[in-house]
Amino acid sequence: MSGTTTPPAAGWSTLLLDQTVWDLVLDASGNIAVASPPYSIAQDVATACRTFLGECYYDTTLGVPYFGEILGRLPPTQLIKQQIVDQALTVPGVTIPVCYLTGFAGRRLTGQIQFTGPDGTTQVAGF
Repeated sequence: MSGTTTPPAAGWSTLLLDQTVWDLVLDASGNIAVASPPYSIAQDVATACRTFLGECYYDTTLGVPYFGEILGRLPPTQLIKQQIVDQALTVPGVTIPVCYLTGFAGRRLTGQIQFTGPDGTTQVAGF
């Protein structure tokens, strides 16, 4: 991920993550699997929304301030949504993100981001 909003090259890909445990997976040949657009864009948006502020050692300004502003507090829903939208916008080519919170159970917040990808189509990423 990058902090720019320049649309990615047509062949942009990212490492494929297992949707259940959010970890790397292998392809049929035993190599680390790679995701291609449009899925790679949605996965990068979901990753941005799941990242805690300061978690990325290469850029500690990325991430949602879960510890500082959200967890253990009762922030307004709009604050949470805006923090998540702000992180979705760090993914190159993503525009018009809208955050929907869909659940809060067992101290786990779930939701989705609907956004326009670099190709102009509307996509959805869950978190």
